[in-house]
Amino acid sequence: MAALRASKQALRKELKRRLAAISAAEKQRQSLLLSGMLFKHPKYISSQRIAVFLSMDDEVRTEEILKDMFKEGKSCFIPRYQQNNSHMDMLKLSSLQDLETLPLTSWNIRQPADDCTSREEALSSGGLDLMLMPGLGFDVSGGRLGRGKGFYDTYLRRCSEHPKGRPYTIALAFKEQLCQNIPVDSNDVFIDEVLYEHQ
Repeated sequence: MAALRASKQALRKELKRRLAAISAAEKQRQSLLLSGMLFKHPKYISSQRIAVFLSMDDEVRTEEILKDMFKEGKSCFIPRYQQNNSHMDMLKLSSLQDLETLPLTSWNIRQPADDCTSREEALSSGGLDLMLMPGLGFDVSGGRLGRGKGFYDTYLRRCSEHPKGRPYTIALAFKEQLCQNIPVDSNDVFIDEVLYEHQ
């Protein structure tokens, strides 16, 4: 277990180094390309209830995806992370204007306030069809290296208990985030598909 933890830590460090080396323009270019790939994806087209992450600086930009979801009339759910544990909820966002009103967290991403109880939580209602996954690194067999907090792994296990079951999961990755092999343990949930720019 300690060896696995150490190899994850080493890989996280390497991936952060790789991500720091990508220019803002290149991140934007790949993000637009991946958004376009997603919009043509049959799972995206057929999904009505979609969870999407709000990107941090070293993640694929999701602004265009948010715009498209509202344009297409899809239901959009965004994460609310709890600072002191690995609990996360997916709360409904009603519009792009709604997003602008949300407070910023210490990670500099917007999320509904901790005391906000008026928003629909995906699992307390109709579940999710599709979940777009962030992460630091991915491999083509669905291994994912997150930031070590376990938010998404824990949430996907909760999804499995919903009558609708687990949503289809698609990771959005810069090509620099692709790894030969992600070290995984029994707590790590595999994702269905990784979208990245093929050479």
